[in-house]
Amino acid sequence: MVVTQLSLEFRFQGKKLRGFSCELTRSPHGVLPESALTTTCQIAIPILLSGLGMMTAGLVMNTVQHWPVFQEVKDLLTLVPPLVGLKGNLEMTLASRLSTSANTGQIDDPQERYKIISSNLAVVQVQATVVGLLAALASLLLGAVSREELNWAKVALLCTSSVITAFLAALALGILMICIVVGARKFGVNPDNIATPIAASLGDLITLSILALISSFFYRHRDTWYLTPLVCVGFMALTPLWIFIAKQNPPIMKILKYGWFPIILAMVISSFGGLILSRTVSKHQFKGMAVLTPVICGVGGNLVAIQTSRISTFLHMWSTPGVLPVQMKRFWPNPCLVFCSSEINSVSARVLLFLVVPGHLIFFYLICLVEGQAVTSSKTFVLLYLAAGMIQVVILLYLAEVMVRLTWHQALDPDNHCIPYLTGLGDLLGTSLLALCFLLDWLLRGRADLAELVSELVSVPP
Repeated sequence: MVVTQLSLEFRFQGKKLRGFSCELTRSPHGVLPESALTTTCQIAIPILLSGLGMMTAGLVMNTVQHWPVFQEVKDLLTLVPPLVGLKGNLEMTLASRLSTSANTGQIDDPQERYKIISSNLAVVQVQATVVGLLAALASLLLGAVSREELNWAKVALLCTSSVITAFLAALALGILMICIVVGARKFGVNPDNIATPIAASLGDLITLSILALISSFFYRHRDTWYLTPLVCVGFMALTPLWIFIAKQNPPIMKILKYGWFPIILAMVISSFGGLILSRTVSKHQFKGMAVLTPVICGVGGNLVAIQTSRISTFLHMWSTPGVLPVQMKRFWPNPCLVFCSSEINSVSARVLLFLVVPGHLIFFYLICLVEGQAVTSSKTFVLLYLAAGMIQVVILLYLAEVMVRLTWHQALDPDNHCIPYLTGLGDLLGTSLLALCFLLDWLLRGRADLAELVSELVSVPP
């Protein structure tokens, strides 16, 4: 599809037309051109801000893992990735929906804007409350293998902390998303490029801080047995109110009816990443796992959410659900076409890949400055870490292209169905690859130490 834009500028003196100029812009790629430099400038700063937020979250996590509540209730560590991942399941999905609404002009009318914003925020609160409870239950099930008995006081503490954390974090980040998208629309910036990374810049930190504070509060008052169930039931009781608000917008109500499966499955996928984290974080071979996990998971999740949102907006603007454009007919495209062609989505994929290594180097350097003893800084580990980051993002960007095409072909909205899966996979891939980096670095250093010891023994005269 070829798109042509005609821009006219009229010059008046008083009420008389004195001249005019016109500019014709023609794009053979189906969208009005957005240069790689423009895309890079709009994405780079939010990504750096989000990385600083995730780095801070990692430092916070490295501190709170030694708090009594985290030492006593081990399943809280398993709960961290799925709860932090809610920003991908809910807030990034919300940002993508709002960005699509902004780019298609749906929120330009004040009355329509209010209806879209209020119903979207209500749906997110329902989803956060339910998924927060399910995330706690999933963490309990995953931890049940190594647990001899079930302590009901700890179960109540875990469930209540999870529900309150999910609720408050979703409310704060949802309001932030709305402000960003509306503001970006007014200033002429593409919200697809900035909304999700800015949400992530505070998402990890807000979620982890709320979880640590809430769980510590209930741990200090664990002798008041009725407190945790009462608070949990109170927050759950607000659900009918949010459903009533969401009913004002029928398209959004469809999300509440049919949008549960992607969010719940993504939460389960993230929970396996949490299981890996809880099993490795206390072992000396994995020193620094707590600090780096939010960074590598967050960077991958942010980049793939940006790409998914951009592809979804492209399809909403130039196609209809169920019908793929000619250049996107293949469900399993050649990876070279995904990353190396002149198509607008391929250009953005290359820009996102270009940001991976510099971004990780900056974040790693800052972590070493702040917490030099918290993570290994060997050259071998740094190379393994950068390779893991690139592998994670390449896999996620390719899967984003595939999943968006399959979802659109089924007449489903990629904004609601793809981002939760991809951010959940990003958490699992990031945690797994990071654990593998620590393991390989430990093995290589162990082999080097052994070789050095052998050489010293051989060189010692009898």
